[in-house]
Amino acid sequence: MLRLFVTAAVLIAPTLAVAQSAPPQRIRNVQLQHGQPCPPASVPGEVVVCSTLEEPYRIPKALRDDAPVAAANQSWVNRAADIDQTSRVQGGLPDTCSVVGNGGQTGCAQAAARAWAADRRAGNVPGR
Repeated sequence: MLRLFVTAAVLIAPTLAVAQSAPPQRIRNVQLQHGQPCPPASVPGEVVVCSTLEEPYRIPKALRDDAPVAAANQSWVNRAADIDQTSRVQGGLPDTCSVVGNGGQTGCAQAAARAWAADRRAGNVPGR
């Protein structure tokens, strides 16, 4: 008798779990202004996901990592590009802004133009 009860429980348990974990029929994303309450679900089976415009990310600001990624944790593509650029500068190849080699002056002009453009994008250089 006990064996029959255990077998029935084992066979019925998965069907009960499937019946209770039905996916939501509708998911609604709502962007809120500061201080607005999250609206309730308007229909059964609906899930409402609320976020504010000031905090559009789900990761809290205290847990976000804004520090640069350490070299050991970077992808091999970034490492290879860094090694390639270092080798170009050390070898004095053209467009590298190096005092060694035949193309250092063009590279220095390009580096100065890139630095000026970056400063302008950052708002440090007044526009025309």
